[in-house]
Amino acid sequence: MSKFLYGIDFGTTNSALSIYDEEKNEIISTITVPSLLYFQQEQSATQPLNYVVGENAIDAYLSDGMKGRFIKSIKQILSRSSFIETRIHNKRYNASDLVALILKDLKTKADEIIGFDCQKAVIGRPVFFDDDSTAKDTLAQTRLSKAAENAGFTEVRFQFEPIGAAFAYEKTITKKEKVLVADLGGGTTDFTYLMLDPAHSGNKDRRNDMIASGGIYIGGDSFDSAFMWDKGTPYFGKNTLYEATPGKILTVPMSLFANICTWDKMNFFNGLRIQKDLQDYYHYSKKDRKFKNLITLIENNQGYSVFRSIEKTKITLSDEQVSQFTYSNMEIEIDEEVSKEQYAAVIEKDIKKISTYLDEFMIKNNIKAEEIDSLFLTGGSSLVGGVQNLFRNKFPHIPVNSGDNFTSVAKGLAYSGYLFDAD
Repeated sequence: MSKFLYGIDFGTTNSALSIYDEEKNEIISTITVPSLLYFQQEQSATQPLNYVVGENAIDAYLSDGMKGRFIKSIKQILSRSSFIETRIHNKRYNASDLVALILKDLKTKADEIIGFDCQKAVIGRPVFFDDDSTAKDTLAQTRLSKAAENAGFTEVRFQFEPIGAAFAYEKTITKKEKVLVADLGGGTTDFTYLMLDPAHSGNKDRRNDMIASGGIYIGGDSFDSAFMWDKGTPYFGKNTLYEATPGKILTVPMSLFANICTWDKMNFFNGLRIQKDLQDYYHYSKKDRKFKNLITLIENNQGYSVFRSIEKTKITLSDEQVSQFTYSNMEIEIDEEVSKEQYAAVIEKDIKKISTYLDEFMIKNNIKAEEIDSLFLTGGSSLVGGVQNLFRNKFPHIPVNSGDNFTSVAKGLAYSGYLFDAD
C-alpha cells in the first residue's frame, strides 16, 4: 500500500488539504472547505452535539433561520490567551476543540479518497500568529498541535505557510530564481525570501535555500473589519446617544461596535450580561431605531450574513469601479453604493502597515529590490486591488506571479515531507 502524507493549510477563511503519494512523488487530490462551523439550534440533551462544517455550515445556518451557533475565523482565537473556552448547548469547547472539528472533517474526506487512515501531516502556520507576543505565538502553536492530535494525526510537522506557497511555485519554474513570496490570507500577511531551483525540488533539506521570513497580523479579516467599522456600524447605531440620568447625555460605548467588527470577538459576543447592557442602552436611547439593529444582529447571530455582504462588495471591487453594499433581513436595511476609491480609503491604513512592514523586512534582511527575480502572491486577499497596487508600485520592474490562491499553500506543504527527515 502506498504511503501518504497530507499537506494541510488551516486558514482563517478557507482550509485545504493536499494528498501526497510518497511512493509516486505526486499530489493525487486537493480538498478545500470554508473554515466555518455551525451547531444547529435543536440538539438532543443526551447525544453528542450535531455540527456542520464548511459550505454545508452556511446552508444549514441559513435554512435554520440563523438561529443556531455559527462560528467563523476560528484561527484568530488560537493566539488569544483571553479565550479559554466557549459553551455551546452547555458543552465546553476550547480553541483546540473547535479547530479539530475542521481538521477532522478534512481528514475524513481525504481518508475516504485513499481508503486509508492517514496519520501523517505537514500543517501550515503563519510566520507570526501574533505580532507582539512570543508567548501568544507559542500558545497558538501548542493549541494547533493539540487540535491535530484530536483530529487523529500522530505524525505532525509544521511549516511556514509562505514556504509552502514557494514550493508550489517552484514546480512551475524552469530555472533558479530568488523569489519574494507574499501570502495574504484572512488573518495574516506573511513574507518569505528564498532561492528556488527546480533542480532542488526533490532535496530532503531545503534549509539553506531559506533566506528570510517574516509577517504581520493583517489580512482579509482586517480589511473586512475596517469596512464594517466605516460603512457598517453607522447602520447599527454607532454614536447613539442615551440619557441614563436626567440631563446627562452620553454616547454608547464604542467597544460595542469594535466587538462586531472582529470575528474573534463577535463569535462569542452574546453573553447574558452583554444582552442586558444592550437592552438598557436601547431603553435609555428612547428606543433608537438603528441601535435596535445592533440588538437584532447579536441576538439572532446575523454577523456572518452581514460580513458575507461585505465580502461580496470587496470581491466586486476587485474588478469593478463601483459596488453596492446591500443587506436586508429582520428589518435591518443597508443599501449603499461604494466606489473603488472609497474602499481603498477604508483599507488604506492596513495597506500602509503592510507596506511599511515589507520595507522594514527588506532592510532588516538586506534584501535589495534589484536582486529579486520574481514575486509570488498567494492567498485570497492578494486579489484586493489595493494589495495588487502595493506590489506593482513598490516593484514596477519585477514580474508578479500567482498560483491557485486557495490551494497553493496546501500543495507546497505536501511537498515538505523532508521535515520528517530533519530531526
